[in-house]
Amino acid sequence: MKIYDDYLNTIKTAISADRKSRSRLSNLSESKDSFYKAYSYADFNAQVPQMQLLPGLNNLAREVGLVPNFNQKLGLHPDFAYLKGTDKIENHYIVSVFIDIKGSTQLFSKYDAETVLIINTTIQRAAIHTCLVFGGYIHRLQGDGLFVYFGGKNITPEESILRALQSTSVFTYFVKNDLKKLFEEQDIDKIFTRIGIDFGKTEDVIWSMAGIGEISEVTTCSLHTSLASKMQASAESNGIVVGDNIKTYTNLQFQELMQPVSKRTGDESDRYIYRIPSDKFFYTQYDLAWLRFLKMQPFIVTDFRGGISIKGSTSTNKNIENLRPIASQNKPYFNGKRKFS
Repeated sequence: MKIYDDYLNTIKTAISADRKSRSRLSNLSESKDSFYKAYSYADFNAQVPQMQLLPGLNNLAREVGLVPNFNQKLGLHPDFAYLKGTDKIENHYIVSVFIDIKGSTQLFSKYDAETVLIINTTIQRAAIHTCLVFGGYIHRLQGDGLFVYFGGKNITPEESILRALQSTSVFTYFVKNDLKKLFEEQDIDKIFTRIGIDFGKTEDVIWSMAGIGEISEVTTCSLHTSLASKMQASAESNGIVVGDNIKTYTNLQFQELMQPVSKRTGDESDRYIYRIPSDKFFYTQYDLAWLRFLKMQPFIVTDFRGGISIKGSTSTNKNIENLRPIASQNKPYFNGKRKFS
């Protein structure tokens, strides 16, 4: 999609400068210490700032029409921050998203630790930036992955769910296609993502402070928060699994893109992610056909080969008035006074 090219270029630079891989491939007689490490973690942070979108993702943000909130604090959703340091609780809905990135451990066999750090941080930062573009709140970093909330007091559940699905679909496309191509060129085995998403209704979600003092966070206690992480374990490589509540609150045109996980696995026991037989409660988990979903989004355009790109990137400028100097040379079609409609 080109929106992650800036992140991919960072990874390429780090790999090309890696001391360990250069030493292994070199036929020179110099010692390993003679190789100069040309790209450091500090260089990376200068090239991929924490608090700034790179051009490609910034283009996506403009097309989506949202402004990322870089002033977040980990484990402190702004709408519920007042709960910090108190014994108060509040019921309020939330969408929980668990993004897990698999396969990065193998990188240590090929690259220096600092290069692996740069690669992993680049991928994680791309995930964080993508979630911020769609209004997500980063709740926790877990290894290479992250746990994210979508929703709050000034947005509907339906819109929150849509943004969660859009964000994870865009990021999954990046990992499955752009990142995969780069790593295949480096003879690296599969690195992939698994994502679980669930929605807890207001009556089913309790917000409170967890922990003690400054060793604490404002978090949710909900079956559906817990199920998001369980669902990612049910996902296939580069797959997204969603809960029954997600399907129920999703626009009808997207519901057909969600099929029970058991249909993929052929094992009927995989249909339900959670059961309480005594209460006749059976909670279904669904595979999301995320690529089909992504192609249906208003900010995406599809070419004749089925490739996708961000709508705003298909033209240099969407303001048709910028064509005035050219059009004015064609008097039969433009009289110099009439504005384009």
